[in-house]
Amino acid sequence: MRLRYDIVDVFTDRPFAGNQLAVVHGADDLSTQQCLAIAREFNFSETTFPSAPTGDEYATRIFTPATEIPFAGHPTLGTAWVLREHGQLTDDVVTQVCTAGRIRVQFDRDLVELAAVPRDHAEQLTDEVVTDLLADLGLAADDLDGRAWVAGCGLAFVHLPVWSDAVSRAHPMSRSLAEWADRVPRTRDPLEGVNLFSVSGSSADLTVRARVFVPGLSVPEDPATGSAAAGLGVALVAEGLLPQGGAYEITQGVEMGRPSLLHGRVEVQNGRASLCTVAGQVQPVASGEIVVPS
Repeated sequence: MRLRYDIVDVFTDRPFAGNQLAVVHGADDLSTQQCLAIAREFNFSETTFPSAPTGDEYATRIFTPATEIPFAGHPTLGTAWVLREHGQLTDDVVTQVCTAGRIRVQFDRDLVELAAVPRDHAEQLTDEVVTDLLADLGLAADDLDGRAWVAGCGLAFVHLPVWSDAVSRAHPMSRSLAEWADRVPRTRDPLEGVNLFSVSGSSADLTVRARVFVPGLSVPEDPATGSAAAGLGVALVAEGLLPQGGAYEITQGVEMGRPSLLHGRVEVQNGRASLCTVAGQVQPVASGEIVVPS
């Protein structure tokens, strides 16, 4: 048996940049192991397996080359865009159902935007853990520029602020965050990634340079990470950089030769993040058929 697939690049205004995504159609009856084998064959950061939409709603499963995950940003935008291109979604606002819950997706001209409610509100890391994480990234304690937070909207990340020159000097982590389980805050969602970032600009309109490392999910470095971008909004509010909410623009993937642009926005209620949105463009790259593994 063969299944149709589409490959798109997400968070970019041109093909062969941004983050690659494979969307496999008609995979409702596949087992977890079959989905995982296909994800490993593509070997992208993520591969999705959406069900046929019912009206403005569809379910999808999201896999890295290592495992199934409850939520991810660029797979959410890319999958919705592909289904719309195939005429399976026609509304401007649709709903993706995944393990992390119901995610609103909106189409606005050339942008696709997801909206996610924070599931892991910001928890600060200790100085000792931060120093050790920096060392694992090839950085020193004086590269730190602010407090480090754990936060997420379906996937949790360590959001680690550094000076601008330290972003490009970092190297991928040698250790999975699973090895740090007894030293970091407990999270509702999986915590496997570090979002290393530098911030510039004024409150309510920030510019961010970021690199994201997810070794525990077989993603040494990710060129564009919508889930980390959403969680970053939670951390920016906690750090006092967006105390009333606002917009932030993220450039990622530069060091990988896959430059990406992510448009984030966070809303605030009662002093903490209440809703995070992340938007970007999607570009078609390829389509075809893949053999289903036994």
